[in-house]
Amino acid sequence: FGRTDAPDGVFTQVSSGTTHSCAVRESGSVECWGMNNYGQSDAPSGVFTQVSAGAWHSCGLRESGAVECWGDDEYDQSNPSPGNYLAVSAGTRHSCALSAASTSCWGRRDDQPLETIAPPTAGVVRDVSSGGEGDTTTPTPTPTPTPTPTTTYTAVSAGVQHTCALRSTGTIDCWGDSGSSRTSAPAGAFTALSVGNAHACALSSAGAISCWGSDTNNQVSNAPSGAFTAVSAGGSHTCALNSAGAISCWGSDSNSQVSNAPSGAFTAVSAGSAHACALNSAGAVSCWGLNNYGQAPTIPRTGPYTAVSAGQHHTCGLLSTGASDCWGRNANNRLQAQTGTFTALDAGVEHTCGRRASGAVVCWGNSGADRTAVRAGSYTAVSAGGNHSCGITNAGAIACWGWNFYGQAPVSRSP
Repeated sequence: FGRTDAPDGVFTQVSSGTTHSCAVRESGSVECWGMNNYGQSDAPSGVFTQVSAGAWHSCGLRESGAVECWGDDEYDQSNPSPGNYLAVSAGTRHSCALSAASTSCWGRRDDQPLETIAPPTAGVVRDVSSGGEGDTTTPTPTPTPTPTPTTTYTAVSAGVQHTCALRSTGTIDCWGDSGSSRTSAPAGAFTALSVGNAHACALSSAGAISCWGSDTNNQVSNAPSGAFTAVSAGGSHTCALNSAGAISCWGSDSNSQVSNAPSGAFTAVSAGSAHACALNSAGAVSCWGLNNYGQAPTIPRTGPYTAVSAGQHHTCGLLSTGASDCWGRNANNRLQAQTGTFTALDAGVEHTCGRRASGAVVCWGNSGADRTAVRAGSYTAVSAGGNHSCGITNAGAIACWGWNFYGQAPVSRSP
């Protein structure tokens, strides 16, 4: 029945049933193959974090925690109990799902409804598995409960092949490509962070700058001392604002992206691949450095703008009306005007992401590697990297989409 004809592509999880199999792609979509006499291989659209193939039906766990099943439903095995779940398992003619507090099952169990089966009472259950027809298996309770996380993520910054996020405790968590120690964030408490191509920088509560990662152009070791209010890591250079609004840049100066930093007082600064831009109190944007595509115009853009973000060969500003305005290279429609208004914008290497007031995120530009395929949900922040993007959910967790070769774009990451 084609049950061994696995599809091409990259997957994060796979489950084999009796005569069919299902798997979750990096994008979160589910694909099934094999026998389909009950529709057990007709996976619904949308984003899932887990899938389980049973005998003649399948079940998947959506990002929201809801379970959805498809295929044979003679005994209600495809009619899940409502709830917010952590894991799901499809058996022969029944299914079970695990929530934070209990285990729920539905389907056939002789004359006794499965929902009345008492879940394990000791320890914390980490997974659930459904056995054959007319019987169930329960996981072995863990002897020591795992404490519920008390922290959340408050900021996230996506680089080219790695990502870093700031916890509510002020500590930094990095993942992805660990080359040049770019994921080895310093210990301590910080208030802000920014990830560049292969390095990152963070601000302490006192305004001191700490940088780590690749130091090929002294973009790490030349960080100035003193008190700063903002820092932005670019390609191989970094820029920061001090308490007076003055700009300091260090690292690669291949296109005068360090030496040509303007004087005066600014309220925000953003370092791109080989250029940088800053915003003053009047809402005007000044840019300097590489300008081969017009990403760093010599004449300031007056806007007025409320935010600016420098990417690789393009720059985007957020107008005071909430509209997006991008300039520079237009390959892959990365300058395409977006309808509606935004509260934040972040320009990546070849794409840009924006957050709306509703919490919805929209990404545009190069759609390769699914870097613009935003995972469903509501977000408090978003960051566009090289081939991936990440956002902070309303619950304070991280959700990413796009290329995940180095593990830089996990479907979900908790603090």
